[in-house]
Amino acid sequence: MQAVLYVAHGSRIKAGVEEARSFIETVKPQIDVEIQEICFLELADPSIVEGVSACVAKGATEIAIIPILLLTANHAKQDIPHEINKAQKLYPKVSFTFSKPFGIQKKLIDSLQERVRQKSTKPNEEVEVLLIGRGSSDESVQIDFQQIADNLKRSYNYAKVDICFLYGKGPSFENALEQLQNNRKNPVYAVPYILFTGLLEMGIQKKMASFKFPEDEVVLCESLGCDENVRQVLIEQVKETLYSYRGSVQNG
Repeated sequence: MQAVLYVAHGSRIKAGVEEARSFIETVKPQIDVEIQEICFLELADPSIVEGVSACVAKGATEIAIIPILLLTANHAKQDIPHEINKAQKLYPKVSFTFSKPFGIQKKLIDSLQERVRQKSTKPNEEVEVLLIGRGSSDESVQIDFQQIADNLKRSYNYAKVDICFLYGKGPSFENALEQLQNNRKNPVYAVPYILFTGLLEMGIQKKMASFKFPEDEVVLCESLGCDENVRQVLIEQVKETLYSYRGSVQNG
């Protein structure tokens, strides 16, 4: 029997965990699979192995692992596979298939545009955007994030779109803010590329407030969050994973 296991990142903030759960509940009715469970990579329960166990307890013999992650980094490449390997040893007869993280998606580019327009009434040609990523030691994250920035600028004709990261490789968030103190030609709208409420988002708010920018010159927008575009991207990821697996079984 087929199951879907959604893997969210997790948060120390209860609201972030509940936000993830509520979001998944809106997705489940769109997926024609009886067994659907949610688990967390870290900082919240159930764990990935516990999520697998919950699926197996309901009769699952095939589990599609769906990471609710924006970009492909070590979590997707190492951490989740490591946990699934542990689950595989516990349940050797269960088959696992994997979805990739969201990656570079036109719908998410559109959502970034919407976040800026919620705060700005100026023409895009007179606006600069700063995308704030979580960050990673994986260089591919910087490459993908830069492509997202380039696509946003090209699609919506912004004067400039820069990227920065809260940690890891690439330009740092704090350095980006320091540069904005003395080097900005247009109003700058900062958009956190983050899905769920958590300490990272709170830290961004606190750090930007500490710089005391004029409120109409450097503006913090809402995070990417989980709007309808994000929901549709996730639904597409799940259906594609299930279809690819069923197709490979039939062809085999």
